[in-house]
Amino acid sequence: MNVRQSVSLANYTSLHVGGPAATLIELGAEDDLLETLKQQEQPIWVLGSGTNCLISDQGLPGTVILNKYGNIEQLGDTTLRADSGISWDELVQKAIELNLYGLEFTSGIPGTVGAAVVGNIAAYGHSVANCLTEVTLLDTSNGSISVWVNDDFDFGYRTSNLQKSHNKNLVVINATFQLSKVATGNLEYDSAKRVGQEIGVSADSLKDRRKIILETRRRAGSLVDTNNNGPWTAGSFFKNPLVNEDQVQAILAYEEAGVSREQLLRQNKIHGGSNVRVSAAHVLLAAGFSRGQTWGHVRLHQDHILKVENAGDATAQEIYEVIQLILKTVRQRLGITLEPEVRFLGTF
Repeated sequence: MNVRQSVSLANYTSLHVGGPAATLIELGAEDDLLETLKQQEQPIWVLGSGTNCLISDQGLPGTVILNKYGNIEQLGDTTLRADSGISWDELVQKAIELNLYGLEFTSGIPGTVGAAVVGNIAAYGHSVANCLTEVTLLDTSNGSISVWVNDDFDFGYRTSNLQKSHNKNLVVINATFQLSKVATGNLEYDSAKRVGQEIGVSADSLKDRRKIILETRRRAGSLVDTNNNGPWTAGSFFKNPLVNEDQVQAILAYEEAGVSREQLLRQNKIHGGSNVRVSAAHVLLAAGFSRGQTWGHVRLHQDHILKVENAGDATAQEIYEVIQLILKTVRQRLGITLEPEVRFLGTF
């Protein structure tokens, strides 16, 4: 365990911004997250890979715990339990190694198991909620331990009850997943199917499914870049919004959207009534934003507009202000409320 005072958090997040942690505890492979949490005073912040957060330039008070280690246990033929600090993709690879279906379509998603549970990560029609059975949680406000089952999370699109403000003191210790020895779903996304055809790989086996997903994510710029020279990003910054029929028409009224009504509705899932979840990328384009658009050192990715980049020397506040500008503009021009997928930590 490495304990330091007043340490910049910029190098511990994928956006490479953020002020100092009052106290930073970096856990090693031999350290126990549960015991460490019980010994700390509030406020406590737990970071894994730092790939889905924007930390204030003012930093974080209290204690920041870097949790990037842990174990994966096989509890039965088809059941795996992973500590929250384990890389999500490490868990995916372990499942594939054991010939277990259920996680393969989430190959290549950055972050840790703890973050995956909190955010109900999803890709290509499959989410954490599909196979999660139970999670051990610690309440840092009183040291109590509880176990939640799947229904307790009230999982939704990129959301869970752990994101509610009244659960802010709950920290994921480990999570258990029920997988399968036979395929539990098919590859249904056209973009991934086309990639499979182009590289000559079918989706018949777990390993081939992973190859297809990783190549599809690579082409979409969605794999973590281990290059530390920038630009830096937290991945897609916004969730795909639910919109009504009138709002769909508003998106299509702008040529910049570059998509027909049929395409827009076909590639997004209808959620009852007249609401449809559309791509946030189409929304930004229709609102007048453009790929590669810049505000000082803040930039929208030149190919993937949902990725907000720190192009070199941006501050967290500058990134935050660009996000607020985007949210305001989309509301004014299209009547659509976008929701950031990236979490804001600290004071802005």
